[in-house]
Amino acid sequence: QVQLVESGGGLVQAGGSLRLACELSGGTFSFSWYPMGWFRQAPGKEREFVAAMSRSGGVTRYTDSVKGRFTMSRDIAKNTVYLHMNNLKPKDTAAYFCAAKRGGIASTEFYTGANKYDYWGEGTQVTVSS
Repeated sequence: QVQLVESGGGLVQAGGSLRLACELSGGTFSFSWYPMGWFRQAPGKEREFVAAMSRSGGVTRYTDSVKGRFTMSRDIAKNTVYLHMNNLKPKDTAAYFCAAKRGGIASTEFYTGANKYDYWGEGTQVTVSS
């Protein structure tokens, strides 16, 4: 069974930076088989898409509110994806979750819908103070 474990959350002042990490373990397939995504959920709000990466690693997508500030990357040797967050704003405060999907039709496909993903981590809290 695939397991995802996020880390790197914390309290930061507005304008600061954090790097979230999500390590994938278990499962039948290699790490590069899984398209990956980052989502976030603020109190009282629905979970929303933040970033996605194709299983090739060559395609990434971001929600408009984080474009130019957040970058998703991965280290295949460590079975880990990262979310580099710069110029953080109070509105970025949320629990951040990583997700993995079992394979994909094409290596360049990415997924922005939470219902497309099969595996989820338990989340890491990011709090941005003003």
